[in-house]
Amino acid sequence: MPGDTKQLTAQDLAAFSDAFNRHDVKTILSFMTEDCIFNAAGGPDVYGAQFVGHKAVGDAFEQVWATFPDAQWADGQHFVAGNNGVSEWTFIGTKADGSKIEARGCDIFTFRDGKIAIKNAFRKDRPPLSP
Repeated sequence: MPGDTKQLTAQDLAAFSDAFNRHDVKTILSFMTEDCIFNAAGGPDVYGAQFVGHKAVGDAFEQVWATFPDAQWADGQHFVAGNNGVSEWTFIGTKADGSKIEARGCDIFTFRDGKIAIKNAFRKDRPPLSP
């Protein structure tokens, strides 16, 4: 609806994070604008790898879960200030070869029209733990 002034809250970011831990792409994308942008923590460009729109962003998230079938974002803390927000977390995941990643990270969000327009991910560059 035009003029919609719904503001996202820390509780909304917690629910968004919960959907990641369930690997529930449909719910995740319901929090995001149709033209959303996801800037991954790694990749070849200054933004890492950038994905635009529900299809590309959803596919990127599905690829994370394919790489780390047990992926979890633990110890979440969420903050909102106007049209911006931050989620801090510990990423925990195991690859098929048994190597495990456990590293602190955060997402910096930009909101528009009561949804997430940009999800900019950052994660500590910690070497994988041996199986």
